[in-house]
Amino acid sequence: MATAFCLLCLSSVGHAQVSSVPAVETADTIKMGEDGILTFDDDTLWEAADSATLLTDTLSLLTSGMHNKKQKRDWSQWKPDPKRALWLSIVIPGAGQIYNRKYWKLPIVYGGFVGCVYAMTWNNQMYHDYSQAYIDIIDSDPTTQSYNQFLHLGAKIDDSNKDRYRDLFKKRKDYYRRYRDLSFFVLLGVYALSVVDAYIDASLSDFDINKDLSVHVAPAVINSNNDRNPLRSSAVGLQCSLRW
Repeated sequence: MATAFCLLCLSSVGHAQVSSVPAVETADTIKMGEDGILTFDDDTLWEAADSATLLTDTLSLLTSGMHNKKQKRDWSQWKPDPKRALWLSIVIPGAGQIYNRKYWKLPIVYGGFVGCVYAMTWNNQMYHDYSQAYIDIIDSDPTTQSYNQFLHLGAKIDDSNKDRYRDLFKKRKDYYRRYRDLSFFVLLGVYALSVVDAYIDASLSDFDINKDLSVHVAPAVINSNNDRNPLRSSAVGLQCSLRW
C-alpha cells in the first residue's frame, strides 16, 4: 500500500519529465478480496518500486546539480596575490594594476610610458640632425650644408661666424644626446615604479584601516619638574597618541 501510494504521488509531480514509468492496469493488478482488503500483483509491485527508485534518483541528480552549480565570485571579498601582481607587471606593464582592479592608475602608468617614449624619440631625432649639421660644418665639402635648416631667415655662415656656429651645433648635439639618454632612464624608472606599485598595492589589500586605527595630535603642556616655579618647569608642545 505504501509503495503504491508513493508511486502515485511521485508520478503526479514528475509525469511531465519522466516518461519511463509504466502505466498500471487497475483491473488486472488491483483486486478486492472477500474480506474487503485490496491486493496487488507481485510483478506490478516490483515494476512500481523500480520506477519509483528511478524517479527518486533522477530528482536527486537534478537537486545535486543545482547545489553543485558554480557560484558567482564575490569581488568585494576578493584579495589579490602580491606575487602574481608582481610577475604580471614585469611581463606586461600595467597588468598588475589591472589585476589589482586599480584601473584609475592605468592612465598614469601608460601616460608615463608614452611621454618618455615621445621625449626619447624627439631628442634622438634632434641629436641626429645637429650631429649631421656639425659634421657638415667642419668638413671641407661645400655641397654638404644641412646646417642651413637651423639658420634664421637671411642668416648665412661664412668664415667670420663659422667657429661660433660650429661650437653651437656641438653644444646642441651634446644637449639632445644627454636628454635622449635621460628619457630612457626615466622610462626604466616608470617601469620599475609600476612594478613596485602593483606589488605593494596587492600586499596592502588586507591592511587594517578600520576606525580604531588612528593618530591623534593635540597641543599639550609639558611639565619637566626641574624647577619649583611652574612657569619655568612647564612648556607648551604637541602630544601625539597612536590608537589601535
